[in-house]
Amino acid sequence: MNLNLRNAIIHNVSGNDQAQLKDTIVDAIQRGEEKMLPGLGVLFEVIWNHADEQEKNMMLETLEEGLKQ
Repeated sequence: MNLNLRNAIIHNVSGNDQAQLKDTIVDAIQRGEEKMLPGLGVLFEVIWNHADEQEKNMMLETLEEGLKQ
């Protein structure tokens, strides 16, 4: 079976509104299950690919600050 995980994840959330996307993200983080990490990674990839340079810099600053804690 040739499963493209990235496409499956995108297909599963396509058409979701902001509230549904937030619920998906919050649920994945709260569960803390390793199997949820690829999905969060795909969602981050979508965000990154659609962000301008200023938004990317803000994400990097936020990430850097979060990793210092």
